[in-house]
Amino acid sequence: MAAPTSEEYDLDRKRAALYILPFVLLGIGNLLLLLGWGLRPLWAFLILPPILFVSVLGYIAFRTGLAGNRLEEETAADSK
Repeated sequence: MAAPTSEEYDLDRKRAALYILPFVLLGIGNLLLLLGWGLRPLWAFLILPPILFVSVLGYIAFRTGLAGNRLEEETAADSK
């Protein structure tokens, strides 16, 4: 197994960002909706850290291939 090239790392980073972007936008949209309803800004911004934390975890999982490797292993084991 050869080490990934820098071009593959760039592709993985772009793909991970594209996969996570809708979830970040939904979280920010939810935050704006809460602010629009008149919730106090401090309480509305309390939901921002969990949104960002889960998004960063998802980005890391997609970038490193953690999410894809398990699926490939299961399909390979099922085909045997």
